[in-house]
Amino acid sequence: MGVAEAERRSWSIRSASCLRNRSYPLLSLALQANGADYPFDLTTLTAPDNSITAKFVSFGATMTELWVSDRHGLKRDVVLGYDDNSQLMTDPNHPVFSPIVGRYANRIKNGTFSIPISANPDPNAPNTYHIPTNDHDGQDTLHGGILGWDRRNWTIVAKTPTSVTYKHIDPADEGFPGTVTAYATHTVSNGGTLTTKVHCEASELTPIMLTQHIYWNLDAFLSSTGVPVTVEADRTMLNHTLKLDSSRVIEVDDLAIPTGTLINVTGTPFDFRKATQIGARWADTVDLCGSGCQGYDHDFVYDQDEQKKTGTTLWSDRSGIKVDISTNQPAVQVYTSFWMNQPAKKIHGGPALNYSRWSAVAIEQQGWIAAINTPQWGIDQIYGPDRDFDWSSTYKFSTIP
Repeated sequence: MGVAEAERRSWSIRSASCLRNRSYPLLSLALQANGADYPFDLTTLTAPDNSITAKFVSFGATMTELWVSDRHGLKRDVVLGYDDNSQLMTDPNHPVFSPIVGRYANRIKNGTFSIPISANPDPNAPNTYHIPTNDHDGQDTLHGGILGWDRRNWTIVAKTPTSVTYKHIDPADEGFPGTVTAYATHTVSNGGTLTTKVHCEASELTPIMLTQHIYWNLDAFLSSTGVPVTVEADRTMLNHTLKLDSSRVIEVDDLAIPTGTLINVTGTPFDFRKATQIGARWADTVDLCGSGCQGYDHDFVYDQDEQKKTGTTLWSDRSGIKVDISTNQPAVQVYTSFWMNQPAKKIHGGPALNYSRWSAVAIEQQGWIAAINTPQWGIDQIYGPDRDFDWSSTYKFSTIP
């Protein structure tokens, strides 16, 4: 998700300070139980037909690598990340590379909500909750607070050669009500398929909205023949083609908070109902993702239930790699990484070369953003003892000629 650079630096400094100063009293016990590398212990999953390999760490139940074949059979790692996965915890820029994001993904206006929900909750009411703000110079909460689920230690509770399940217990962290127990299962299967499912149980009424925050570059910063690309202008995803089953996008203000209005995409740069290169209408995206920002950072509402069909398709003509995404979520956030600027993985040309502006596109299957601050939509994102939360997305890889 993008934020203004100065504002991002401001909250990143506060976030890094909190990370340094917050203790983890159970960490030594966790290390003994899970091994010296925990929570950066690496789990590798490979499909029986060798069509896909995915790697994960316990920290944030995060995917660190995803290897699939291009049209020539060359394996490419198509997700951004670090060579040193401990940077998932320590990197002050905090780009959010492929973790499970929660307890509430995206933004919460003023870091405040109420149960029952209201547009402007009374800050002093007993049913109003305050979450630490970490975005737009303290004007909203992004991705669950300073230490959201992406910066928590998850624990492996089941593992096979093709699947791993992580567990996280959130005991009212960051000021959310009640305890939430979450299970995230990543599975790879024949035919180049990755499936991630998250199941959550809550002890009290609480908002829950999750996402898997994956940054995609389907070229993996290589040419069509597999030669490393070093020219920055050629290391973008603007040549990727995107198709979305969405005729509406949520309008946001300069703080990326919903206005309550839904935009009809017809005749706008938001219209990806027909497959279109992301950069095809690039001149029309100036200030679209906020003042001074060029590109997309928007939540597209799906037109249909996308569990048994394809809600999002992304492909690259250069590598020939294509991914079709189905999900049980009602919307998808598309962020074209305007604020990205940090060293790339070695396999992606780092550390000499950076992931920079428009290097990748984050495609985040999720709910309607900030619906807990927008009651006029009638979207219920409150879960509790009588209502569990489930999130599921499947990524099916193939190649085009």
